[in-house]
Amino acid sequence: MKKLKIFTDGGSRGNPGPCAIGIVIVDFESGKIIHKISECIGVETNNVAEYTAIEKALEWVLENEKEANIDFLLDSELVCRQLNGQYKVKDQNLKVIYLDIKQKLSEHGGTINFSHIRREDNKEADSLVNHALDTL
Repeated sequence: MKKLKIFTDGGSRGNPGPCAIGIVIVDFESGKIIHKISECIGVETNNVAEYTAIEKALEWVLENEKEANIDFLLDSELVCRQLNGQYKVKDQNLKVIYLDIKQKLSEHGGTINFSHIRREDNKEADSLVNHALDTL
């Protein structure tokens, strides 16, 4: 079964403010990047951007690698802990995206793990966020 590492990041300039997402999908075996997403998502909060990055990555997975085992690597400790069930999602805007993510997870055939990484280890996804915001 294929294994992927997916680095995600979301950011806003202002909170709320213009937001973007960055996603880097890497084949675990070869270490090669197989897909990137850099996209503006409107005016939202930073946390909405973080969740939207994961949601968009899952959409790509369901269309392209539905059975892969996936390690999501994100630099938002809050979002990671919420997705792992350690913290509750109280914000209603986040809850909508959170529930959509949970639905997508139930449609996926492989295993999925969410791990928190340091910002320094998420530079490529972060640069995709900034690239999208710089185009506004």
